Amino acid sequence: MTFNEQVYALVRNIPSGKVLSYGRVAWLLGIPKGARAVGWALHGLPEATDVPWQRVISAKGYISNKSTPYAAAIQRVRLDAEGIAFDATDHVDLVRFMWTPSIWEARAIIEAAAH
Repeated sequence: MTFNEQVYALVRNIPSGKVLSYGRVAWLLGIPKGARAVGWALHGLPEATDVPWQRVISAKGYISNKSTPYAAAIQRVRLDAEGIAFDATDHVDLVRFMWTPSIWEARAIIEAAAH
């Protein structure tokens, strides 16, 4: 599997109402400094995708809007619809909403997706 395929497989498994950071996705895939690569992988998704890309946010708990402004608005609407709460400064409480799979769970997800 390519790196992008691994990103997509892992992100598909983030439960509704939970988030991961770009860096956490990369770390779970064994690329500890790969947060930017995760962002590029998700940025390259087609509009009609089954990958819930909206569930990946910054390590500080906010929506990254470095690509297109409308994507950030869409991401916010989708996260709101999943019950993810934002505070007055537009940050997500990562203690409450972060998905915390072990590295072994992540590896099992990738292995299952590869077959």
